[in-house]
Amino acid sequence: MTSSAIKLTVLPGDGIGPEVVSSALKIISAAGVRLEPDVQVAGAQAFQRGVESGVPADTIASVERTRLVLKGPLETPIGFGNKSANVTLRKFFETFANVRPVRELPGVKTPYAGRHIDIVVVRENVEDLYAGIEHMETPAVAQCLKIITRPGCEKITRFAFEYAMAEGRHKIHCATKSNIMKFTEGLVQHTFEDISKEYASIEARHILVDNAAHQLAMHPEQFDIILTTNMNGDILSDLTSGLTGGLGFAPSANIGSDVAMFEAVHGSAPDIAGKNLANPTALILSAIMLLRHVGEGNAASEIEHAVLVTLESGVRTGDMEGPRAASSTTEFTDAIISNLGKKSQLAKPREFERINVPPASKEVGHVNVTSRAVVGVDVFIESLEYPAQIGPVLQRHAKGTGVDLKVISNRGTAVWPELGHGTSLVDAYQCRFVGSGAVGADVTDAQILDLLQRISNSYRWVHIEKLQRFDGKDGFSKAQGES
Repeated sequence: MTSSAIKLTVLPGDGIGPEVVSSALKIISAAGVRLEPDVQVAGAQAFQRGVESGVPADTIASVERTRLVLKGPLETPIGFGNKSANVTLRKFFETFANVRPVRELPGVKTPYAGRHIDIVVVRENVEDLYAGIEHMETPAVAQCLKIITRPGCEKITRFAFEYAMAEGRHKIHCATKSNIMKFTEGLVQHTFEDISKEYASIEARHILVDNAAHQLAMHPEQFDIILTTNMNGDILSDLTSGLTGGLGFAPSANIGSDVAMFEAVHGSAPDIAGKNLANPTALILSAIMLLRHVGEGNAASEIEHAVLVTLESGVRTGDMEGPRAASSTTEFTDAIISNLGKKSQLAKPREFERINVPPASKEVGHVNVTSRAVVGVDVFIESLEYPAQIGPVLQRHAKGTGVDLKVISNRGTAVWPELGHGTSLVDAYQCRFVGSGAVGADVTDAQILDLLQRISNSYRWVHIEKLQRFDGKDGFSKAQGES
């Protein structure tokens, strides 16, 4: 146990957040760990003050000082308005690894009880669709850019293997949708397969994410660690939480090279806020993860044993089934404190060493290639015309520019030269132009600008994507039906 106090930023959060955070801090103190908390604001209170990100400057400054956060649930407007304060914190401090462990807990009744579920979902935490890069292409068509990077894949993959080493785990499934998104999700799969060779003692398997969800419902005990992308991980981690009792028992960590944040993933439950009814288990288990992260492993195990003993004894909050009347938040907390020093007879904490977190890189991430070429351009236009009308017009505009119109697609399906069978059209078309010269010849920026100027005489163009070829391989996908 450290002699100096642990400095950390505490974000009580919204709704039941202050109650469950208070419970965790009280138990940590009772276990003899000295804390120096800096209580700050994020979430609803910040939004009410007009802070669009939900994270005030004082809170950011505090996290920069402490590099350690214990956080209650934060409210975020849904479907409109402000950014998520949770996502803001994760991205601002590059907490690239989201860790969601779930395990069977004694006395917590679920359809899967007795199957010894013990799974950790390791989720990439700052890229993918959660980069939040969205645009309205037309008044009828929205798009979101799915950002996956090789450096990001390398960091989260190494973290997953290092986490397995720290907890003595032996198997990692990498769950992707690489059969459909061959460049983005495919990059995750290929990076995983490359890096897995450095960890020969750990079994590495790739699995399609839809099959992973199916297998989790059928045979969850086969999984040890699941590594996946941001969106997939958001869904799968809630699914795994449901296997072992729900979000009330689901701890999580957001870990970066410099900052680590620990939180319960459940909501703020405003309907029971302030009524001393909240289940603090998830936040307590998150605090246990925090203690292990800072080297307080003995205290973490002591608290975990106390939680397990408390559950074994039948003490329950109102959201749990149990043999006796429901306990309040404070009664449940006090029961855990009274069980400090006792050992669970039905379960035990997993042995844990500190994780070797991949360090932050000061370089701009990139991949070296020996050759590259721009072989064409996709021009996205807005039009109410039909493909048979648009095609000839674009062919005329392309004449003499050094590029030819190859295909027009709508929502990913080729609709020109021939209309896709039964394809419903929207007013956003992807028009693919390729170089008129030899295969692989560069299409220049001047040619693209000339083409855009000509197209703008007939259509409103929305954006473009260069068609690039790296080391002789196409860096772009084809539309359904494109030759």
